[in-house]
Amino acid sequence: MSGAPTGHLVVIDLQHVFGDPGSPWAAPRFGEIIAPIERLVAAFEPAVTFTRFVAPERPSGAWTDYYRQWPFALAPPDDPMYELVVPFADRSAVTATTFGKWSELAEIAGDDIVVTGVSTDCCVISTVLAAADAGTRVRVVADACAGASDETHAQALAVMALYEPLVRVVTSDAVA
Repeated sequence: MSGAPTGHLVVIDLQHVFGDPGSPWAAPRFGEIIAPIERLVAAFEPAVTFTRFVAPERPSGAWTDYYRQWPFALAPPDDPMYELVVPFADRSAVTATTFGKWSELAEIAGDDIVVTGVSTDCCVISTVLAAADAGTRVRVVADACAGASDETHAQALAVMALYEPLVRVVTSDAVA
């Protein structure tokens, strides 16, 4: 690709809770996506937004059952597990208590986004499908996303690819 990349880069939930191998929510290939994301961030600056997932103070509805299954995650938003990982630890981030971040991103990111991060099969797909439903052009960078497993990562990418032309699954080399 020649010239500056187009669109707004969205980096979903690059947090310790998903990157630390001892975490129940660790994405096994988390470490492999840091380098491609660093390259994309450098290419897209200043059109880059990071997000963070945090637990609500008091879960309600179906979230009550969810946090019964994952009680370790009921920590305040400033808990170290919810911090962004190095080399992005000093970045500000849009924070939400939901998997999908589109409602927080819509005003910031515009109508053309490039999505990276974790977990492909949870927060990434939740954000991507809401953005596509809103009419946003979405490119999901397969080699800059990691899932809960290789199988669920591939399944989530396949589901998102079904939404073409609203959603395109691409590689980092194709966008930057």
